[in-house]
Amino acid sequence: MGCAGSSQSKADGAVKKIRKPKPWKHPQPLTKSQLMQLRDEFWDTAPHYGGRKEIWDALRAAAEADIALAQAIVDSAGVIIQNADLTICYDERGAKYELPKYVLSEPTNLIREG
Repeated sequence: MGCAGSSQSKADGAVKKIRKPKPWKHPQPLTKSQLMQLRDEFWDTAPHYGGRKEIWDALRAAAEADIALAQAIVDSAGVIIQNADLTICYDERGAKYELPKYVLSEPTNLIREG
């Protein structure tokens, strides 16, 4: 078998373009600080679930960037996007990276502080 996974994103001639995640609702309303804490906990523990640290770092940078910059980051890191909202991605070695919606966008039931 060849290295089919390495050209997966370009095999059909179409590289998936990143788009904003669909609106979503958290089970319990969250404040901005609670959301930030959830995100920090996820990014701190994510590399322990497998995959390469540099890919996790690229995904974090992409998640925190605007769409155009995020696209450039994942393209340069060689990330293969399965879901255009970045919830499921792969690296060139085939390792899977799953990102929860809360690291990609704010929930519709976010509590505005202040």
